[in-house]
Parts: sequence; C-alpha cells; structure tokens
Amino acid sequence: MSMILEGRTLAKSIREPLAQRAAVVRQKLGRAIRLCAIGSTEDYGAYVYLKKEVQAAEQLGVETQIFEVNNQTTPEQFLEKVEQFSSAADVDAILIPRPLPARLAATDFADRLDPQKDVDGMSNSNMGHLFLCKTWPEIEALKGFVSCTAMAVIKLLENHHIDLIGKEVTVIGRSSTVGRPLAHLLTAKNATVKICHRQTDLPRAVKDADIVCSAAGCPGLIQADWLKPGATVIDISTNWHNDHLCGDANPEALAQKGISYSPVPGGVGPVTLAVLLENIILSGERKL
Repeated sequence: MSMILEGRTLAKSIREPLAQRAAVVRQKLGRAIRLCAIGSTEDYGAYVYLKKEVQAAEQLGVETQIFEVNNQTTPEQFLEKVEQFSSAADVDAILIPRPLPARLAATDFADRLDPQKDVDGMSNSNMGHLFLCKTWPEIEALKGFVSCTAMAVIKLLENHHIDLIGKEVTVIGRSSTVGRPLAHLLTAKNATVKICHRQTDLPRAVKDADIVCSAAGCPGLIQADWLKPGATVIDISTNWHNDHLCGDANPEALAQKGISYSPVPGGVGPVTLAVLLENIILSGERKL
C-alpha cells in the first residue's frame, strides 16, 4: 500500500517556534535579524518564489532587503554587493537563489560569501566542509549551513519513519544545489547512493532502488513500471506543465503500483522553506 509523504505538517512544526526565537534574538542583540537576498529578475518564477521566502521571513520579524540583478548587472556590481553583505556586521543571513544570469553565475561569488551567513549552504566553504564529513554527527556539528532542499528531503523521510540504513537510494540530478549535497547526506545516513544524470540509463538505475529522489525538473520522467513494488519516490522538482504544478513523476501511476511518494506541491517544498527560515533564525542566534 502506498503512502503519501506530505510535508506541510512537518513544515508547520518546524516553523511554529521560529517567531519566538527571532524575538529572543532581537531582544538580546538589540536589533532584528537581517536577511539580504540577491535575486535575478530574469527568471520570473524563481524571483516570485524568492519574494515568497522573504515575506515568510518578514512574518517572523526578520528585517529583509532584496538586491535585484539582471542581464545588465555587471559581474563587478554583483561581486561588490556579495562582499558588502558578507562584511556588514548588521547582516546575519544572505540568500542568493539560482539560476543567475550566465555571466554572474560564472563569477567566484561562492568563494566570497561568508559561510556563517550563507543560509542555503552554497558557499565554497560550506560545500567543502560538508563533503569532508563522513558521519551524520559530523554534519550536525558543522558551524555553517547545508543545502535547505537536501536537508528537507532527509527530514521528510525521517518524519515518515523511512529508515535509510543500508537502503539503495537513487538520486536523479547532480546539481551542486540539490543532487550532490543530498547524495552526501544520504550516505552519511548510511544509505548506499547512486547519482544519475543525462547520460544515465534511468530504467536500469532505479529498478532496484528502495528510494528514488528526483530533482531533474522533467515532468513525466519517472515511469512507475521502472520501480519495484514498495519503493518510495521523493519528488523534489516543481514543474509548470499543462497549466498546473507537478513533479517528475505521475502520482496516480505510482499509487496504482503501491509506490509511496511525496506530492508536488505539498511535499518537499514546504519543508525546504521551513528549513530555510530556521537557518535564518539560527544565523542570528549564533551571534548571541
């Protein structure tokens, strides 16, 4: 029998204490936690989601600012803003969602991002420290941050009591924002992980998987008949297809085969936002 791994309940439990934690930081620090974001207006969907994240932070009492970039922004202007936010004593958290315009993405901005403010774990320092960790206690002891989406997947699996020890897990997508950090987190949880990409024979790669985590951004990619009965699909992608939001798999087809899955929307997404908000609060708490 399939199970729906919804994320809204978990997200609510993570977000519930955050406003009070933010208030404590404000009282002790003498000012509100401050989040500065750099967002590209060239990607409408990503920019709208960034504004949603910023508004959610504001509801917790966080002070926010968005610096907009586009195809006219020079690499020098972009890097100057990254360095300004990183060095400012009154900036606690920095968020730079991707994709960025190509010439900005090609800069070494991740090397200039203060890891203690990098709440989505994208800086070179945070990435490097993550990949040096072997065990979960080592990851929990990190002083920086880890990819919010990758951590949200782990929290969602654990919330639904899905054991990872010794499980065969296939991760579809090798991005530095989701696929690779997620694979490393799963390995630290003692799962056996396979990472897939465009050149992978997917039916073969997923046929023995206990868990499939897909972040390909391709509607209809995962076919239910590729998967073994009892498997679980964590659908990380959010695609706009045929006038509705969907993931990489067809939930009805998965349910018919008895495969558990996370819905899109309502699965990984709400948990990712909750983890991000918690990281923003934590960035302020670490200054106390």
